[in-house]
Amino acid sequence: MKHASVAAALMGAILAASSASAEEARTAKMYKPLQCGCCDEYTKYLEENGFKVEVESLQNDKLMLLKRMTSVPEPLYGCHTLMLDGYVVEGLVPIDTVEKLLEERPKIRGISLPGMPVGAPGMPGRKAAPLTIYQLPRGAAAPTVFARE
Repeated sequence: MKHASVAAALMGAILAASSASAEEARTAKMYKPLQCGCCDEYTKYLEENGFKVEVESLQNDKLMLLKRMTSVPEPLYGCHTLMLDGYVVEGLVPIDTVEKLLEERPKIRGISLPGMPVGAPGMPGRKAAPLTIYQLPRGAAAPTVFARE
C-alpha cells in the first residue's frame, strides 16, 4: 500500500509538470538523489540559462520508481530526472539540446544523456568525445540518437 501511495503522488506530480503551458516552458521540476553534487551543479547551470528549477530530493527506491513510471529505459538512466514542459529530460543534457527539444517539440516522451559523463554540464573535467543524447520515443520503439554535442 505504501508503494501505491508513493506511485500516486509521483504520478500526480508528473502529470502536473506535463501539463505546463508553453508560457511556463522555462520552469522545470528536478527529481534527484538525496545527495548529488552534479545534480546541484546542473540545477545552477539551468538557472544560469534562464530556467526556474524546483528540486525534490528522493530516496533511491522512489527515484527509481519515478524513472520506471516515466518509461526511461534502465540503460539510459542519468543521475536525475527533470520534467520540463511535458517532456522527460534524463541526466545532464547540455542546454543547446534542451533548447532544441523545446523549439522542435517532437512527439517523443523526452531525451536522455545516460550516466554521468565527464565534461557534461555539472560534471568536472573535459569531455573526451561528443556527448550522445538519446530520444525517448512514445510506445515500444527503441531509443534513437536525438543529438550529439
